[in-house]
Amino acid sequence: MSMLQFFIAVDVTVVHIALPSIGAGFDVDGHTLTWVVVGYTVTGGGMLMLGGRLGDLLGRQRVLLLGTGLFGAASVLAGLAPTFALLVVARLLQGAGEAIALPAAMATIVLMFPEGPRRSRALSVWAAVASCGLVLGFVLSGLITAHLGWRWIFLVSVPFILVVLLAAAFLVEGDRPVAGDVPPLDLPGALLMTACPLLFTFGVVEAGEPKTPAWVVSGALAGAVAAGVGFVRVEARSRNPLLPLRFFANRTRVAANLTAMLLSGGLSTSLLLFTFYLQDRLGIGPLGAGLTMLPLALSLIVFSMLVPRLLGRWGARACVLAGIGFTAAAMAAIALVSALQAGGVAMIPAMLLIAAGMGFGIVGLQYVAVSGVTEDDAGIASGVQRAADQLGGATGVAVCVGIGFAPTLHSLDPFVVATLLAAVGLVTGAVVAWRMPAPAPAANLQEQAG
Repeated sequence: MSMLQFFIAVDVTVVHIALPSIGAGFDVDGHTLTWVVVGYTVTGGGMLMLGGRLGDLLGRQRVLLLGTGLFGAASVLAGLAPTFALLVVARLLQGAGEAIALPAAMATIVLMFPEGPRRSRALSVWAAVASCGLVLGFVLSGLITAHLGWRWIFLVSVPFILVVLLAAAFLVEGDRPVAGDVPPLDLPGALLMTACPLLFTFGVVEAGEPKTPAWVVSGALAGAVAAGVGFVRVEARSRNPLLPLRFFANRTRVAANLTAMLLSGGLSTSLLLFTFYLQDRLGIGPLGAGLTMLPLALSLIVFSMLVPRLLGRWGARACVLAGIGFTAAAMAAIALVSALQAGGVAMIPAMLLIAAGMGFGIVGLQYVAVSGVTEDDAGIASGVQRAADQLGGATGVAVCVGIGFAPTLHSLDPFVVATLLAAVGLVTGAVVAWRMPAPAPAANLQEQAG
């Protein structure tokens, strides 16, 4: 499960440092290249609830194999894509494969370990693997792009995905689909949930492009609102809703997922700003940019080992607030380094703060987001948590980086604008986390201190 999580997380960030090479290969500009990153995360986040529901209804092992196989096939297509349009399609399919596979994988882990210290340790490992994959994606991207070419950033994971398929087939215990008359899947809900963030992201990104007509931007944003309203109405009337509205009765989980969206927006924005600063501002090549990210990766491993014990002593809320604070400090450091036009070494403090933000914030939020789940709703809770994480990251990049680097704001420092926008989201996340109710009593985090 962790190997699958690692390579899916790698694919979220592995394209960042390779973007200039991809743009040169297909002769497309930076504005168009945004979809190589955002297309993957938005599609994956939008379909995660469908993936979680499929696992609950059809059996987690079957859905895990289906999603992993789709992800591997799409990786091959991305590596061999002859045109930029086909590359974007492959990235969308990768996102769909991730959305189907990961909720089944996370639900399998949640149900393997009882609620309490054992589950918190398991989820700490799961979160650490994901965070390391996100960060090491930058390092691997630099090494692979410099020595093998950008196509191999997609192809290198294929052998490992085959290992995951074989291991899941033999090691993961098979589970039966839901017995009896199973109502049809909520496909309209899945379509609307995917369309809403896609249209919103498109509208935000294109809003800063002078060549895009205003009616296109307005239409996309209006369509996003309509899709969101339609999704709520469909879920309220569906016999088998993709996201039962009763899920929102648990205020703790709702607050945890909303905070995760806002924190992930800040974290994803900061990681992308690192790439832009190292390559565009300082002119460092792919290999040098990737190696410059090593302090972030190494410190993240340290924090991932430290946080589980602090989670038991401090509680989830304190860890989440600490993670948000570290991320906010990192954004301030990025803005300062950019304003001073400092070298890449000056980014190391910001990297350490980002690692602390990931380690403290994400682990705490993941634990709270799945507190109190049962066999019946483990897939839903896991899917919501993953969707909040990914959609928050994609939306954060679209809003902060899309607006900050928009041609219409060329007179302002894009790094300062992007960090200020991210800061607004982080402050909002801190307020939500502060008011977040404590998890159910069954989640006795104090036992984790031992």
